[in-house]
Amino acid sequence: MKNEEITKLKDLLSTPKKVVIVPHKGPDGDAMGATLALKLLLEGRDHHVQLIAPNDYPDFLKWMPYQDEVVIFEKEKEIATDYIKDAELIFTLDFNHLSRAGDMQESLEVANGFFVMIDHHQQPDDYADITYSDATMCSTCQMVYHFIEQIGLHDQITPQIATCLYTGIMTDTGSFRYRSTTSLTHRVIADLIDKGADNTNIHENIYDTNTFSKLQLLGVALNNLTVVEGLRTAYITLSQEELDRHNFKKGDTEGFVNYGLSVEGIVFAAIFIENEAEKIVKISLRSKGTFSVNEFSRKHFSGGGHTNAAGGKSDLSLKETIDKFISILPDYKTSLTK
Repeated sequence: MKNEEITKLKDLLSTPKKVVIVPHKGPDGDAMGATLALKLLLEGRDHHVQLIAPNDYPDFLKWMPYQDEVVIFEKEKEIATDYIKDAELIFTLDFNHLSRAGDMQESLEVANGFFVMIDHHQQPDDYADITYSDATMCSTCQMVYHFIEQIGLHDQITPQIATCLYTGIMTDTGSFRYRSTTSLTHRVIADLIDKGADNTNIHENIYDTNTFSKLQLLGVALNNLTVVEGLRTAYITLSQEELDRHNFKKGDTEGFVNYGLSVEGIVFAAIFIENEAEKIVKISLRSKGTFSVNEFSRKHFSGGGHTNAAGGKSDLSLKETIDKFISILPDYKTSLTK
C-alpha cells in the first residue's frame, strides 16, 4: 500500500468503527483464514466487527477460531443486509470484483461504507476506496499479515490470529509447494509458528478429517480421469448423479483437480463438476509453468484467478462443456507442448 493509504487506514482504525468483513462466495481456506484473522485483530482493538460470508463453507474449516460467529448471508439475509447498511468500514478479502460476492453483490454496491480490498488475484476492479492488490503473493492471508505489519499491529498477532493466517497460506500454496511460495512466505510462516500457530494440528484438521464417502467420491473422480494425448492435458468429470450417490458435501472435491496435474508429463488439468441446482458446470483449472489458466478461463469459461490456478463455469450440459473444452485445446497446442 502507499504511505498515504496506510496513514488513512491508521486514522480510520484509531477509534472504534462498525466494520463488515466479506470473503468471496464459496469461501476456501485462504478466504476464511484472512477474514477470521482480520476480525480477531480488529475486535482486539475494540471495533464492532461482523464477518459475513455469502454462503456456507466446507466442514473441514469449521474448527477455526470463532468461525461459529460468521453470519451466512444466504441464511440470514435481512440481518446481514442491515449490518452492511450500517457499516462504516467494509473489507473485501480474497476477491477483486463484487460479482464474486454472489447474492451479496447488490447490498455491497449500494453500501455507504469505506471499502478496503485486500486480494491477490489478477485484474482487480476499482470499487474500493483503498485497494491492496498483489498478484505475486501466494495468498490473501500473507497479504493480511503484511497489512497488519504496515498498520503497526504486528505485535497484536495472537496465537488464534496466527492459526487463521497459517491455515490460509498453507491451503492456498498446496502445503507450500506452488511456485508462488517464496522465501518471504516461509519467513512469514516461521513467524506465525513462533506466535503460536500449531502447524501439525492445523495440517491434521485440514487434511486428515476425510469422510468415507469423500474418499469414495475421490475414487470415482480418479476413475473418470482422462488424458488428452498429445496436448499434455488431463481432466476429471463428476456428474450430479455421482455426487449424490456419494453424499457430496461442500468442499469434498477440494484438491481433486491436482491429481490430474500430478500425472507425468501433464501441464494442464481441469475438473468439471455438474451442479443441477445452479444449472451450471463448475470448473477448476490448474497448470504448471507459464501456461495461464487465468487467461484460458477468462476467455472461454467466464472465470479467472491466477496464472496456475483458476476457476470458471459453463451454462452448457456436462457433456457439451467437455466437448467445448476438447475442441478449444488444439488452439493452445504450441503453448501446451513447448
